[in-house]
Amino acid sequence: IEMDAAANSGVDDIRQIIEDVGIPPMDDKYKVYIIDEVHEISGKAFNALLKTLEEPPEYAIFILATTEVQALPITILSRCQRYDFHRISIGTIAKRLRDIIDAEGVSAEDKALTYIAKAGDGSMRDAVSLLDQCIAFYIGEELTYDKVLTVLGAVDTEVFSKLLRCVVAHDTRGAIGVVEEV
Repeated sequence: IEMDAAANSGVDDIRQIIEDVGIPPMDDKYKVYIIDEVHEISGKAFNALLKTLEEPPEYAIFILATTEVQALPITILSRCQRYDFHRISIGTIAKRLRDIIDAEGVSAEDKALTYIAKAGDGSMRDAVSLLDQCIAFYIGEELTYDKVLTVLGAVDTEVFSKLLRCVVAHDTRGAIGVVEEV
């Protein structure tokens, strides 16, 4: 049972879960409650949930998902096992993007997919969303690195390298030339 706490953060929403927890599962061994964005729950709602988290029925499992663990009350945190998930590597994301591209029959440069993976900043969902945007912008065409830069409004890192070399060398004309190029 999934609940989005960003949209259902009140005491009444939590009371509904507490009521439901009291009913054992019919066909399964466990009832799993996933509360996403749990940091959005109100203080009163946390207090209402506390007793259930302290003494849950043996068949109830609660998964509290958040990106802002510091926003959770210590009384809640102290009753949880904590698992921190880390960002996904660029290589793993790029590989998955390649799988998606191949499945969709779209042609794309590896460099383009790697850049999208970097732009996803460790989030597979964000990277896939960016890939969708890039594909939609160039339907029926090969997805190249330059096209990805255009869609994402980015500049090739080589441009920044040129600019940095000009600054280090005190080459004002060269730096202005790079800026004009951009």
